[in-house]
Amino acid sequence: MPTSKSRLWGLLSSVFGRSAAAPATLEPLPGSEDKKEPVMFNASTVKAAPSPDLLTPDNAVMLFVDHQPQMFFGTGSGDRTAIINSTVGLAKSAKAFDVPTVLSTVAAESFSGPIMPQLAAVFPDQKIIDRSTMNAWEDVAFVEAVKATGRKKLVIAGLWTEVCVAMPVIQAAGEGWDVTVITDASGGISKESHEVAIQRMIAAGANVMTVMALAGEWQRDWARTEHVAELTEILIQHFSGSGIAYLWEQQLLNTPVPGNAR
Repeated sequence: MPTSKSRLWGLLSSVFGRSAAAPATLEPLPGSEDKKEPVMFNASTVKAAPSPDLLTPDNAVMLFVDHQPQMFFGTGSGDRTAIINSTVGLAKSAKAFDVPTVLSTVAAESFSGPIMPQLAAVFPDQKIIDRSTMNAWEDVAFVEAVKATGRKKLVIAGLWTEVCVAMPVIQAAGEGWDVTVITDASGGISKESHEVAIQRMIAAGANVMTVMALAGEWQRDWARTEHVAELTEILIQHFSGSGIAYLWEQQLLNTPVPGNAR
């Protein structure tokens, strides 16, 4: 009796016109020989410790690209006020956690205008790198500023997502940098343009996060109290629901119990 496998092969070969004899071995797909073997899971090696795969204030560098008036004027992927709010909250988070930060503009004097004042105010003494290139990764000063931090994990936000964010992200990821895009502090000319750019960057190997997710990852443990006061103030100022909830909680904790007021 032929086996079920040989019967299946016979059926397929009759359909596609191949020999009824199944091949002894199958040729590997092109490039498959370069693929790494999957890592076997071993629970005995698992430890409750910070992962090097996550972002920390000690391994990240924050990049702000082209948050400028002309760029905001052309942004249509989301509410501009919300993007500005997220961008400033992101900047304050980077400063609170003492994360090295690079600020950059494109054609500030001839086309796009200066970096938005709310962002500049967070880093009043920071040098702003102005470029002629839309792709910041083709600007020598920008790349050298990133390299000077000694960090390999890049966190980037900017305008527009499909142009001045996507190009440096794709190029840096292709070179081996670990790149994360903060989507709610970035914007494109349309919702579709923004979302397609995000898909393109993910396909190129980039990670995506929101400002709240990044702040949480940098904080990681509430037992680390050195930045809690600053982070709490950022929550109140920029993370609407969480900030309101915190203020309401404080009001409840500070409200005397009826009948016990003195």
